[in-house]
Amino acid sequence: MYIDKEDLDELEFPQLLAEISPFAYSPKTREKILQLRPMEIDEAELSLKKTSEYLSSFESSNAIPFDEYEDIESELKLMLIENYRLENNAFIKIKAITEQIGRLQKFFPTMPETFPTLMEEVSVLEFRKEIIDKVDKVFNRFGEVKNEASPALKGLRTEIQHAKKAIQENFNRALTTYGQSDFLDDIRETIIDDQRVLAVKSGFKKRVPGRTLGISKTGSITYIQPDSVVKHYFKLRENEEEEKKEIDKVLRKLTAELAEFQPQLWRYQVYIFDLDLTRAKAKFSELINGVLPKINRHKTLRLKDAFHPLLWLRNKAENKTIFPQSLTLTEHNRIICISGPNAGGKSITLKTVGLLQLMIQSGILVPVHPKSEMFFFDKIMTDIGDNQSIENHLSTYSSRLKKMSGIIREADANTLLLIDEFGTGSDPELGGALAESFMEYFYDKKSFAIITTHYTNIKLVVEQLPNAQNAAMLFNEETLEPMYKLEVGQAGSSFTFEVAEKNRIPRFIIHSAKKKVEHDIVNLDKTIVKLQQEKFEVEKLKSDLAERKESVEDKRDNLQKLNDQLQQKLFNFQKLYEEEHRKLQFGNKIEAFIDSYTKGKSRKDVVKDFVKLLEQEKFRKLGADKDESKRLQVVKRKITQQLKKEEVIEKIAETNEKLEEQRKSDRALWMKVGQRVRITGSTSVGTIEKISRNKVIVNYGTFKTTIDADELERI
Repeated sequence: MYIDKEDLDELEFPQLLAEISPFAYSPKTREKILQLRPMEIDEAELSLKKTSEYLSSFESSNAIPFDEYEDIESELKLMLIENYRLENNAFIKIKAITEQIGRLQKFFPTMPETFPTLMEEVSVLEFRKEIIDKVDKVFNRFGEVKNEASPALKGLRTEIQHAKKAIQENFNRALTTYGQSDFLDDIRETIIDDQRVLAVKSGFKKRVPGRTLGISKTGSITYIQPDSVVKHYFKLRENEEEEKKEIDKVLRKLTAELAEFQPQLWRYQVYIFDLDLTRAKAKFSELINGVLPKINRHKTLRLKDAFHPLLWLRNKAENKTIFPQSLTLTEHNRIICISGPNAGGKSITLKTVGLLQLMIQSGILVPVHPKSEMFFFDKIMTDIGDNQSIENHLSTYSSRLKKMSGIIREADANTLLLIDEFGTGSDPELGGALAESFMEYFYDKKSFAIITTHYTNIKLVVEQLPNAQNAAMLFNEETLEPMYKLEVGQAGSSFTFEVAEKNRIPRFIIHSAKKKVEHDIVNLDKTIVKLQQEKFEVEKLKSDLAERKESVEDKRDNLQKLNDQLQQKLFNFQKLYEEEHRKLQFGNKIEAFIDSYTKGKSRKDVVKDFVKLLEQEKFRKLGADKDESKRLQVVKRKITQQLKKEEVIEKIAETNEKLEEQRKSDRALWMKVGQRVRITGSTSVGTIEKISRNKVIVNYGTFKTTIDADELERI
């Protein structure tokens, strides 16, 4: 995807990444987050799925067992050096990361439906428990080398313990002996170079054999290590040096053994870094209510209740209200032209769309309604704000033209253009004409674009283009306050004089300005707003009718399903009834045979009649089934026709009632004095002069007539 640094800065993408990076555990992951850029759709979609799955773990009790870690990147490079020895803490870090992989490989398969993507990623790693076993064989849980790490080390440490014990016992014995002889100072003993020494009065130092380690500042005390301790001390030092050599030998061997697993450990590290990044994005998504919208491969973008994430965080911190925006871009509606007063939210809407698009293409969840849809662009190009340059002496207009030149060269059908204050910076009439040509060029290139403008000619051109649409940031005409709500389908007024009056510009200046503008131009803006409002109402009415039509069709389908179920039940009941009736008749005949046999009829005659009955039943089974089927089909057809007839009559009546209610509701909206109307089926047009209940007086110029409101239609 192509997007230059200047466009990223205009859309505040670096500031967004700076909000995400603190959630990462590792400094390297934080740095990687700051370098995030939009990706190809397959890579981004995979990242989005992982982030969404990780986010779901915060919203439930299924906490993923992933904790803080220390990276082993430098250790993985060093361990390949021949005869190299890693530091103690490096082995602990290697063990910790391996244990993380083991825990994750056990956790994700327990909930495959919740974490399918995360489970698939960790499952491809080859978990080597030998790494943990080898480290545990050498180190204890405190990160210290065990005595059992090697037989030699165990022997050396045993000797060290014996030497320490001998030193302790001999020193205590000397301390008692010389203390009783009054050779020692009041302090008796002290520590020098981590060794216990006797504090001998300097006058008796020759009477205490041993190694002198120091003298007090006044010279009155001589510090002596008793002779009985010296030999054990040197033995201790010798064993400790041997211990260090043996530990070094053990750790070099362990480093070489772990180097065999370097490829697996490297994959562990890469996976942990990526999971850390996924977790950081998920934590940020939790903060801004981010979700994964539907990702389209076709060119359809539907943003519903979309928030600017940085503005969301700022307003939330200051306890301010933030207003979401909703809009749609498709191949049949590629360009949206937003108009309206300054400070009404036009630029924020541009930045919201641009930043959300950068987020989704960088694998970051976005703060929108879950039913939103997005697709990927190859290029995002922006022109937002004042790009005047002091260094190269470019004016605002020149700098914008320079940027527009680059946009014109790059724009194509897979480009999203975000242009603020389209065409400003020059003579309004000439600049507006140039901006109009720019927009027609982008339209012919089939680029997707969201632009903001105050130029009336741009609004009019957009109205004429079938795949472009006007939109407005709503403005309360009574309070003269922006409503920060985007309304697609109508152009907005700049409310130039109204805003000037609100900002305490003297009225005589405003009145003077109005007089300097031609009357038609002054009213054009209001006329456009009025016409667009009427168009918007019609579109809304059309949309409502379409929804109602769809609802009626759904009800019809449901009734049809219910009808089919009733017919099936009726058929089954009819079949069951006839079967039971036949069995009852057969039972009555058997009962008659029994009665006749009881009353003395011969057995031969009874059997003869019974065989005759059996032959009749056999004939019925073979042939009567066809007749029965035909008869039941006739019954079923009659019932079906009757039910359909009743259903259609009922549905027609219900639909007529709804349409009549809709007509009355719609008529109440437009039935006003001054509205142009005509009688249904007529071509003559008149104007409503007076309305009295359901009667309307229509003025045709040369004559007037009174007619029922139901017989009129709007022009």
